[in-house]
Order: sequence, then structure tokens, then C-alpha cells
Amino acid sequence: MIYREAKVEDIKGIQAVRKLAHEYALLGATRISDKKFAEYITTNGKGWVCEVDGTIVGFSIVDLKGNSIWALFVKPQFEKQGIGKQLYTLMMDWYFDQTKESIWHTTSLTTKSEQSYTKLGWVNQGKNNVGETKFEMTYKNWIQNG
Repeated sequence: MIYREAKVEDIKGIQAVRKLAHEYALLGATRISDKKFAEYITTNGKGWVCEVDGTIVGFSIVDLKGNSIWALFVKPQFEKQGIGKQLYTLMMDWYFDQTKESIWHTTSLTTKSEQSYTKLGWVNQGKNNVGETKFEMTYKNWIQNG
């Protein structure tokens, strides 16, 4: 497995991973444009990919401008191999190297994602305007739990 920063040239592979998400299928996920992905990995923040045999099997993207996790996905057949955790750690370490501002993330109810963020020390901030759970991680909590 190779972990590295995402490049614009990786967007096709990133899109392929994102479209395989079973549990947390965003409304209109297939409509997230390549341009939007490029914006998030070059201007708004940064992204990372995990490759196996030259194929992207997972990715993470953090939005520094919006102080949020924009995406973290792993192909279903590569789950439970530590890929998501490594992508998460790379993303969060970079984020808190750039700023000490709290970061947030939303997820649907009763998903593995919701359970994972709770175990990782994120604080449930209640529901957002579309009924998703909003989580927050402070710099202090990251240092204690990261």
C-alpha cells in the first residue's frame, strides 16, 4: 500500500472510490464534478490517496477553508485493513499543522462512520439542518486522542 498526497490526475480514481460508497451515499454524489474535487485538493485544502498495485482504493480530503472533513472513503473490499485510519491520520495531522481551529464533520445516523468518529474522540454537536449528526474535534482533543 502506498499513501501519498492526491493530485488532480487522481480524480478519476477518487471518483470511482466515492461512487462505491454503500453506507453513506450522498444525495447527488454522482454529480460532484471533477472541478469540485480539484478545488478541494488544490485550493480549499488537501487530499490523500491509498494505492494498491497502482489503483486508488481509498482517499481523504480536508477542507481548510471550511474547517471540515470533506471526504473519507475506502473501497468496500479494502475496509478493515487500516486504510481509512491511516488516511484519517494523515489528513488530521496536516490540518492541525495548518491551524488550531476546531474541525467538523457530518454523517448520517447509525452508520459505521458515526460510530467511528465517536470512538475517535469527536464530540456530537447535534443535528444539522438536513438531519445529519454534526461532530467536532478540537485541537486539544486531537492531541489527547490522536
